Amino acid sequence: MMRGNAKTLSKFVVVTLGMFGFGFALVPFYYKICEVTGINSGGEQSLAKNTQVDTSRLVRLEFDANTNGELPWQFKPEFPSIQVHPGQLVQVEYTVTNTSDHAIVGQAVPSYGPARAAAFFKKIECFCFTPQTLAAGETRRMPVMFVLDPGMDPEVHTVTLSYTFFDTDEKVQTGATKEAPHG
Repeated sequence: MMRGNAKTLSKFVVVTLGMFGFGFALVPFYYKICEVTGINSGGEQSLAKNTQVDTSRLVRLEFDANTNGELPWQFKPEFPSIQVHPGQLVQVEYTVTNTSDHAIVGQAVPSYGPARAAAFFKKIECFCFTPQTLAAGETRRMPVMFVLDPGMDPEVHTVTLSYTFFDTDEKVQTGATKEAPHG
């Protein structure tokens, strides 16, 4: 009987060692499969790189902020200028404050210098896309996210992005006042 138990025990030890070895071998096998198929390589996924960035040159971006006419807003860029590589994703912010005692709707209109740079300025997000309503005394930070197209003329070393906020109230624009209906 003792001999049967020893034989069973040795089979159990061999099976246990085999299972342990198989489990141990699965880890490198898993990594190899992931490497070959391109799926998760053990949690070390790399971030997607923008291959369109032209790291061989820098462009100076200057930021300007203005308000038109009697618009009682203070408007300024977070930084007056930055250096970027064409193709690089960039986010900058502007700050605007309504200094009046009532809500006002304004619309920002961009302009570029030199003018030919406008075709290479690709905005992804911008406060200029929609009118902005600011309550009395409200201050807001407004982002602009863009990419300067790497195909831009390599002779352009400085680009100015300028915004002018306009009051979108029709009576302010036309100088007219609304009359009460007669009757």
